[in-house]
Amino acid sequence: MAAKLYGFRSCDMVRNAMKWLDANKVDYEFFDYRKDRLDPKVVDDWFARAGWEKVFNRNSTTFKELPEGEKAGIDAKRAKQMILSETNLIKRPVLDAGDELLLGFKADVWAKALAE
Repeated sequence: MAAKLYGFRSCDMVRNAMKWLDANKVDYEFFDYRKDRLDPKVVDDWFARAGWEKVFNRNSTTFKELPEGEKAGIDAKRAKQMILSETNLIKRPVLDAGDELLLGFKADVWAKALAE
């Protein structure tokens, strides 16, 4: 099974991940969630495998620019709603390699995870 990389092409981290995957001859499919709607079941799967707190990007500019009232009291249900309406709230990129779900790009972490 080919891995599936989620993100959008204008993101530096996504582009770096794609270059790394290509250089390391990792077979993957790219899903641009700015062009195609992200399936809510995919988000449910990420939350189940990694926990919503790891998927939800509180360090994004989009999150930081939210009114204080919207930043408070976020739980899994609210995080999913927010992610589906604003994909910039996803830590990116996301690489679903079957057994591994990798969030954010760190070459050393990806190399170790994909070698196993």
